[in-house]
Amino acid sequence: MQIRAGYEVTYDCPQPTPMLLALSVHPSRLPDVVGPHQIAFDPPVRTTEYRDSFGNICTRLVAPPGRLTISADFLIQDPGMPDIVAPDAVQHSIEDLPDETLVFLLGSRYCDTDRFADLAWSLFGSTPPGWARVQAICDYVHGRIAFGYEHADPTRTAWSGHMEQRGVCRDFAHLAVTLCRCMNIPARYCTGYLGDIGVPLSDAPMDFSAWFDVYLGGRWYTFDARHNTPRTGRILMARGRDATDVALATTFGPCSLVGFTVTADEVPAP
Repeated sequence: MQIRAGYEVTYDCPQPTPMLLALSVHPSRLPDVVGPHQIAFDPPVRTTEYRDSFGNICTRLVAPPGRLTISADFLIQDPGMPDIVAPDAVQHSIEDLPDETLVFLLGSRYCDTDRFADLAWSLFGSTPPGWARVQAICDYVHGRIAFGYEHADPTRTAWSGHMEQRGVCRDFAHLAVTLCRCMNIPARYCTGYLGDIGVPLSDAPMDFSAWFDVYLGGRWYTFDARHNTPRTGRILMARGRDATDVALATTFGPCSLVGFTVTADEVPAP
């Protein structure tokens, strides 16, 4: 199937403001993009790109004083299959993990593993290691946090989300990632598009979505503690230790977000 996706984000900047964006489709999905994929700026600005240490495409620019609109609109081919479910995927011992996965066992800005170690082992120490343990963590997080866009808080860590029992998709992902790491399962935070494909349409405005990957059985698998069911049509943009590494926009100066729309819709078959 094909998905048309994109966004329009608008900032007001009182002065020239350097920005760092993580708004491109992830390199792993670029071969699926049909036709051009580029970020548009109104007014036009000079930009440069680089790959960060996690392999994400990052865009640098200096926003001019006044209003700047950042947008994209693209078509992408998707296999149309839900997230893979592999109940037999095994958990690796620490000594058998590839070097590059070890960073995803460590605490990070929003994944405060030091506060969860005892709780995690008391909750999940008796679960079968591997897929069943990750699913038990997802079930717990899904039941622990109440979702609501009004609960968004950019400073909320996994611990505060666990205590407040409310949040948005990033809070579900941060808590699940943290608990997995406490149980010695490498887990990385992911952000991208997830439209209402194969599920009832929501009348809430669409936003970018957050989910997470875990390393089991020699590969990475996708989990989603907020929805807690396999979904179709994910379009990965970036992944890292937590939301710090994949912030959609990091601004180095005062500016105001004044417009924000995201779309990801299946294109009807001809």
